[in-house]
Amino acid sequence: MPETDPAPDSWEYSLYIPSDLRAVTVCRRTLRLILTLHGLIRLADTAELLASELMANAVLHTRGPACLRLRFRDGVLQIGAWDADPEPPEPPRRLEEFGDDESGRGMALVRACSDLWHWQPLSRMGHRGKLVWCELKAA
Repeated sequence: MPETDPAPDSWEYSLYIPSDLRAVTVCRRTLRLILTLHGLIRLADTAELLASELMANAVLHTRGPACLRLRFRDGVLQIGAWDADPEPPEPPRRLEEFGDDESGRGMALVRACSDLWHWQPLSRMGHRGKLVWCELKAA
């Protein structure tokens, strides 16, 4: 679908992955393909960064399956990462607070690069867990 075609009013995709860091690359590439097919390639770079941070957290800090959820509705792309750990994520610090530290910036990047982020308890596949999500406005 060319970039100039209007995106459909709403759609949703879910990609379940194993607890394996290599699966984060699969999520990024799948996300880019989905956005390209829906005429939203202009969001791909930022969306890939956000999805990578969310999914890496899901794989690195929890055990069990994880899921990338993409939802587009009313001109807003929602990127979510479900994992099997019901504990809430640590509140993100501001990027300025990290100095030269190279680790622990994931949620700070999500906070800085998205229009909104949040989390909610959510059970899937018989596992108690949570969904950490963020939003990007398409306009």
